[in-house]
Amino acid sequence: MTAGAAAPVDLDRLLKLRLVVARFGEMDLARWWNSKGMLGRHGAVVLKRGFPATHHFAQARVVFAVARSRCEELFNPPGCMTLWNLPAEVEEAFEERWQDWLDEGERWAPLFERLAVLKDGDLIEAMSGLELLTSEQRDATLKLRRSAEGRAVPLPGTHRADDGVITLLAAGFARGEAGSPAIPYARLEG
Repeated sequence: MTAGAAAPVDLDRLLKLRLVVARFGEMDLARWWNSKGMLGRHGAVVLKRGFPATHHFAQARVVFAVARSRCEELFNPPGCMTLWNLPAEVEEAFEERWQDWLDEGERWAPLFERLAVLKDGDLIEAMSGLELLTSEQRDATLKLRRSAEGRAVPLPGTHRADDGVITLLAAGFARGEAGSPAIPYARLEG
């Protein structure tokens, strides 16, 4: 993060949040974007052949790109951030950290394995089970409402990118329905 940011963003946490939302939104679960089990066992089997040491992150790249594209297609307001479109300094730091994660594949393998077997259910429960959501964040998420047209979930007020806001941007996807995502967004300060 650059000087002037409210608080540094925990990039490991951001990766975990994006992973759980990406997996939950696949066609074999919530049917929000057009990838089917890429972060599941099928994707691991297919990509492990070509990327034996880094296949989990290759899987993630694919689903992140699909999810980002689908969300931008549905709702991409100017002056706002979403889980897939954070301020430039956060996105740049996330990209810079990617190589480190590739080098730490064994550390991340248990998370990818848990996501691979994720079944139909509740995104909030999945996030809670991965210790990504506090009870206060859970309560705040349950108070969020879809916009009138049903395509978005606004966070009230204006915000800077920090762990709390990014967590709500992830958890807010729970306000969507199977086959009908609602894109959580927050207006940027200043």
